[in-house]
Amino acid sequence: MMRVEKINDVLGTANRGNPAESGLCTLCRADCSGKCETWKASLVGRKLLYPRDFGLVTAGANNTTHVGVSYNSLRIQGYAYGSAGLAQGLSSDPDDCIFPNVGLTTSFGNATKTKVRLPLMTGALGSTFIAAKYWDSFAVGCALTGIPIVIGENVVGVDKESELSGGTINKAPELDRRIEIYQRYYDGYGAMIVQLNVEDTRNGVAEYVAEKYGDRCIIELKWGQGAKNIGGEIQVTSLDYAIFLKERGYVVDPDPTLPEVQQAFAKGAIKSFARHSRLGSTNLASLELVREDFMKSVDYLRSLGFSRISLKTGCYGMQELAMAIRFASDAELDLLTIDGAGGGTGMSPWNMMQSWGVPSINLHAKAYEYASLLAGQGKRVVDLAFAGGFALEDAIFKGLALGAPFVKLVCMGRAFMIPGFLGANIEGALHPERKNWISGNWNSLPKSVSDLGSSPEELFASYYDVEKKVGREEMRNIPYGAIAMCTMVDKLACGLQQLLAGARKFSVDQISRNDLFAANRETAQETGITFITDANNESARQILLA
Repeated sequence: MMRVEKINDVLGTANRGNPAESGLCTLCRADCSGKCETWKASLVGRKLLYPRDFGLVTAGANNTTHVGVSYNSLRIQGYAYGSAGLAQGLSSDPDDCIFPNVGLTTSFGNATKTKVRLPLMTGALGSTFIAAKYWDSFAVGCALTGIPIVIGENVVGVDKESELSGGTINKAPELDRRIEIYQRYYDGYGAMIVQLNVEDTRNGVAEYVAEKYGDRCIIELKWGQGAKNIGGEIQVTSLDYAIFLKERGYVVDPDPTLPEVQQAFAKGAIKSFARHSRLGSTNLASLELVREDFMKSVDYLRSLGFSRISLKTGCYGMQELAMAIRFASDAELDLLTIDGAGGGTGMSPWNMMQSWGVPSINLHAKAYEYASLLAGQGKRVVDLAFAGGFALEDAIFKGLALGAPFVKLVCMGRAFMIPGFLGANIEGALHPERKNWISGNWNSLPKSVSDLGSSPEELFASYYDVEKKVGREEMRNIPYGAIAMCTMVDKLACGLQQLLAGARKFSVDQISRNDLFAANRETAQETGITFITDANNESARQILLA
């Protein structure tokens, strides 16, 4: 893997901890005072696309070595002529072929198309306390930018205020809160996706969502994720809460009902408990049974009234990848999200996250290969989303191009959470009276922020863009974390437009694998993307020999 620099002097950014392939710190803290690229982009937006101190500096790229197989070992093609995908009313005249005219709006789905303003979606934000505390910022930001957000697993099950009885939900205040916050600013672009795991299925989440919200939500079956090969976890520090979760039917480790565990907790030797979900399909011993069970689940969800159904799968091996693509396509699902190792937004076991599963680029390259096999037989291939280590606009371009034409969205987890953290911290520092309900971690603005200003109007480059959308009066109800997300997304959108324009593609739907080349032979072999100097080499020779 290409080494990712901890300090980027050109942009004036730095990682607090060890940077991952995505450019995010391996461990991202909610109270961080900066300043990785995603963090800083949440304040200054598209300004961060360019080197700092313009007029005083010159700058040159330093990523000249590409070692190993990774998304960083793919490079983006540029072309010196042509244009494709221009919107109606635009011509190939240079006055029209400018990057702000690149269209990023797209859609996904089978019978019912879901429109999105940008080819992005969030990862699953479920029962982790981080997701609950910062949900307002995440949901409002996604609704305003027109991208789908996913309510992850176990939200109902861990909610002390929810009321369950024999597989029927009588009350689910946290789930309701999450859906309704997004719906408040939803304008027809994006989607609310509600995820189901084993416990959610038992608890009747699908039935509750269908009855209360109808087809306003997409329902998502979950096979796994890129962080771990066991069910989702959270950590709790209350013995009473741990017992509550065990009584709700979860696996809680250590067992809080055992006297010896309670004694150890009272003495302080045990300070927390891990709540785990269950593995799915353990009672299915053959491929045929898995397929039959999956199709029955899809049929049942349709009988409840869901016209849009998706599937999320993790970084299992090739058989499971092929199963996910084939089953989702045969069932005419609307979206399949394929999550590579080793991401996650919760508390996945660290060494498991380091060691299990298929890395994103290998998994995604095979997903394209398998989707092409289906398409070659004349079958419709389910729309795909790629997840696992995406944060910056160049990686978004690469993910879309590597999986083109099947990939419609890039799914990002931690990158969308950072502006929520940052905005909440700023709001808590500027308005201490709001600190408890917006989960701010700062008592005052750190220098990395105060150098930019002391009010939201000064700090967030997209403040007035958001105000134009919602109105001046409504701005009092918009969390600063949502404004930060809009600012960061604006930078991603502008950067993606610039990359697409350089590839002479003026609509995101025009992107193709020919817009990439591989920086080393190993990456070329693993991905099927042509090596740099092999790309268009024959046509180049013809120019010289003509």
